[in-house]
Amino acid sequence: MRMDLVYYPIHEFGPLMKGLVIGGLGIFHVFTAQFAIGGGMLMMYFQWLAMTGRSSEARTFLDRYFKFLVLLSFVTGALTGVGMWFTSIQISPRTIGLMIDEFHWLWGVEWTFFCLEVVAGYCFYRYGAELSDRARIALLGLYTVGAWASLFWINGILSWQLTPGEWTSGHVWKGFFNPTFWPSLFYRTVACLTTASLVSMVVINSFSDFDRDQRTRLINRAAMLLAPMATMPLLGLWFVGSLPEDSREWVLGGSIAMTLFLNLAVIASVLIAGYALVGLIRQRLYINGATATLLCVLAFGATAGGEFVREGVRKPFTVRENLYSNAIKPSEIAHLRAVGGTSLDPFPLRDADAYPNDQVRTGALVFRQQCSICHTPAGVNSLTGLTASWDTDQKRLNIAKLQRLKPFMPPFAGPPHEVEALVQWIEWQQSNKPAQWNDSRTEPENIARLASIQRWLDEAGTAPAKPHDRVSPKLAQQLSQSEAR
Repeated sequence: MRMDLVYYPIHEFGPLMKGLVIGGLGIFHVFTAQFAIGGGMLMMYFQWLAMTGRSSEARTFLDRYFKFLVLLSFVTGALTGVGMWFTSIQISPRTIGLMIDEFHWLWGVEWTFFCLEVVAGYCFYRYGAELSDRARIALLGLYTVGAWASLFWINGILSWQLTPGEWTSGHVWKGFFNPTFWPSLFYRTVACLTTASLVSMVVINSFSDFDRDQRTRLINRAAMLLAPMATMPLLGLWFVGSLPEDSREWVLGGSIAMTLFLNLAVIASVLIAGYALVGLIRQRLYINGATATLLCVLAFGATAGGEFVREGVRKPFTVRENLYSNAIKPSEIAHLRAVGGTSLDPFPLRDADAYPNDQVRTGALVFRQQCSICHTPAGVNSLTGLTASWDTDQKRLNIAKLQRLKPFMPPFAGPPHEVEALVQWIEWQQSNKPAQWNDSRTEPENIARLASIQRWLDEAGTAPAKPHDRVSPKLAQQLSQSEAR
């Protein structure tokens, strides 16, 4: 069987699990990006108010708001954007590689629009005060088109990870216009308008030279961009309805963490929408800086919850039915169970001499290859903590049948002796890493033990944990072909 499995150097983040590092950075980047995209639409609206004489304070607000947008979104957004690429290629290089291989031209188009957004933005920042109203709204229009088009293209690539649909390698448009593309795009657009509007209310309250009536008028104008939040329930239902059945089950109670984060996003959005639609739009209330800041925090919480759910419902994949979260393809599981994954790993262990024997060293390699993307040895989401109540035989059984134990985990991709090595590494960790440790391979019952582990691996199979009639025909064919080889 031809294998295209490539190993990459591993970067550790100490007690922080890798998914938490990229997830935390990603949430902050998404929130600032929403501000930048929605900010363009909001500024066009206020420029129209100014040039049509509908608001005497609109132009002053617009110029000040744009300086804040440049400082927060352009600078912070650019730094976090680069940070996302930097951490992604360290944490999940195979996933990023697949995305670039399939969508490099579309990503190039997205970057072109991003360049348009940046150039138009900096031109307005430098020359906006000197331009006519028509030139100002034209420049803001270019900025807005560039920003939203950037969202359009990146949304297609990200939603493809969750719902590739009928995509196969080389069929770019089938992957891009996937089942969750449109609900995700519209929902994100509303989120962008919401974020920009709420941030504007914080900025407005910083205008000490404006009296309360002036600030109230500006806030009431900015609140109009919150009106599309009324469509969020329908868009959310459309998105959930477009999910594959097993992914939908995660957010509807199948995974308590994902259900809780979904509830966080929903409750925060409902609180914002209720205050906006009733208080700010219907009753045209004034909102002070503290309350505006609190609403921004709620919006950030809703973004965090939504992004966690978007990432989580893909489990056990990073690209659904094509690449598991540990960067192993479904079609490679059977081969790795035959030859072992550690035998193919060219990179040495850090501090290899600190391990008491070769079996524990092999277990450390297994952890690094198959577990370290989501788990740590003894930090956040640690294997030692998660398995602390299991006895030794239970560890062997549960790891061999990993996807049956927890369906959002990928199947174990190695032979019985690697299962046993991982168990010994975990127990050595749980015993505070003693200098001496028994090699279970020397025990008389080792042959029978490995036979039991092999039986459990066979019973678990190489497919993700769902009934065979719910595995897509494409994935079922891939698994059948790989097992036949």
